[in-house]
Amino acid sequence: MIANVTFQQASIPQARAVNTESPLRDLTAIIRSRTPLVAVESNEEPQIVRMVRQIGDQLQLKAYRWSVTEGLVAFNPCDQPSKSVVKSQEVLSFIKSDSSYCLFVLLDFHIYLNDNVHVRFLKDIALAYPQHFSTVVLVDSVLSIPQELRSFTAYFRLPLPTPQELRGIVCEVAGEWGAENGRREVQTTNKALDLLVRNLAGLTATDARRLARKAINDNGAISESNMPEVMKAKYELLGRDSPLSFEYETAQFAEIGGMQRLRNWLEVRRSFFCEGAPENLDPPRGVLLLGVQGCGKSLAAKAAAGIFGVPLLRLDFGALYSKYYGETESNLRKALETAQVMAPCVLWLDEIEKGLATGDEDDGLSRRVLGTVLTWMSEREKPVFVVATANDILRLPPEMARKGRFDEVFFVDLPSTQNRREILTIHLRKRALNVASFNLDELASATDGFSGAEIEQAIVSAMYTAHSQGRSASQQDLLAEIKQTRPLSALFAEKIADLREWAADRTVPCD
Repeated sequence: MIANVTFQQASIPQARAVNTESPLRDLTAIIRSRTPLVAVESNEEPQIVRMVRQIGDQLQLKAYRWSVTEGLVAFNPCDQPSKSVVKSQEVLSFIKSDSSYCLFVLLDFHIYLNDNVHVRFLKDIALAYPQHFSTVVLVDSVLSIPQELRSFTAYFRLPLPTPQELRGIVCEVAGEWGAENGRREVQTTNKALDLLVRNLAGLTATDARRLARKAINDNGAISESNMPEVMKAKYELLGRDSPLSFEYETAQFAEIGGMQRLRNWLEVRRSFFCEGAPENLDPPRGVLLLGVQGCGKSLAAKAAAGIFGVPLLRLDFGALYSKYYGETESNLRKALETAQVMAPCVLWLDEIEKGLATGDEDDGLSRRVLGTVLTWMSEREKPVFVVATANDILRLPPEMARKGRFDEVFFVDLPSTQNRREILTIHLRKRALNVASFNLDELASATDGFSGAEIEQAIVSAMYTAHSQGRSASQQDLLAEIKQTRPLSALFAEKIADLREWAADRTVPCD
């Protein structure tokens, strides 16, 4: 039974859940500065509209709202235009011709900013300053201002709720749930409540309210077991159309053979994520895992998230790049912002040499992407632990491997004899085969030079062979598959030797 905590005690006395006074002052200051265009990228449309209306009343200005469904509507009915203004070009023409100082809120206008006529209209309005004093506030969840308008535009961002405000939102939602359910009280513990508030960080008030409602609605309780679902829902809110993917299944090092030194290194830093840390201790920055393909680097990234008990986000470089100018960099910035909002988390950059390899054939795009990643890695303040994996050091930009970029660079080599025994045991048990019926010493010796992935595939192939004959896989089946396999270490012996030579005095062995 979850201990009961009364939300009346946890709430903020005589205060609204979210403070709007400071944002209102900031937006008022922007409008008072007579900036012709104000860009507001936010999902909190109703709050922004209310703020503009308040500013209009405070400054005694006519204020209007336009949307494609309702057309131009005055907040004060006395100021309503004499004729209907519905189409997007009509509202811009109306603003351009109106000589009085007014405020105009244009909703969902981003689709028109790709049209030269609309951009020219807005530029004409901006150029009419200071003779023409109207201010146009563009509000949209996604807003990219064209280059021609940027020098005339001020940017306003609604601040995200503070932890105290998020706690107030949770308390309000709990009160609403109780009123709808026979005045029952939501059950929780102080630890679970604090964990929910922490996991709501980085969300808007509307999204935080939605997730708090989801956490409570299932059974009228907030428990620690709710948190994985809350984090999944949070990612789905933040990661729409993002090159980031939420890896729902992490791993444990029990699923990986070897890597004891890496495992110990991560365990030492586990308390930072699980128990908190003093303010004077910087968060762990991350590791670069360099090594032979198929030797468990991806599993190690998943295991890092498992050890720390935090979400795992994977950056898909294939989905990152776009043929449209500027969109790749925008996609990357949004992905990195999402990772910061999801913090604490592990950000997995898989096969980073493919995503960040620089060259002259892409007009400098890969160089700009690399610069953005390096700047973010140096300046990020949130506990986002980066695990980057790479197979080919020659294609890896040297800036990524320099000392200080990561806390440590680990080399993942082909598994030793003992590690191959562990890998064989793991995969035989995973497929419900009786480990005792196999001679692990013989199999470990036979798989010399095999990667973990190749050992797993040999077991799978042996099982297919046995299944086709209506029996379970045997030692001989597995030895036959091993004998037929040409491992990568044989096919690319020189390349692996060069990789080992490079890593010898530059990296730390995983084992």
